[in-house]
Amino acid sequence: MFRKKRSEGGCFFSGKTLKSRRGKCCKRKYRPLSENRRTGKVKICKVTGDRKVCARMAALGVRPGEEAELLCSRGGTQCLLKIHGGILSLDELSSENIMVTSME
Repeated sequence: MFRKKRSEGGCFFSGKTLKSRRGKCCKRKYRPLSENRRTGKVKICKVTGDRKVCARMAALGVRPGEEAELLCSRGGTQCLLKIHGGILSLDELSSENIMVTSME
C-alpha cells in the first residue's frame, strides 16, 4: 500500500493548483483571505489546514484555481465569499486558511 506525501501545510491539496478557465496557477504573491481589505474578485491559490478543514472547503467548492468574489470583508472577523453562484459566510479561522490573490 502506498502512502501519499503530505504537503507542507498539512492539507492534502494545499500544494496543488487546479487549472481555471482564465489562467493557470497564481503567479503573484498571495495572502490569507482574512487580510484582504478590498472587496472584489479574488483567485484562490492555496487552502491550508488539517484534512477536515480542507475536505470541508473542497465540499463547499473552495479549491485552488477557482475564482470568487469577496463581498464583505470585516477586518478578518467574518468574510462573505460568492463562489459558484452561492454565498459563503466564513469565520476568522476559515478565512485565515484560504490564500488568495486579487484579480483587479
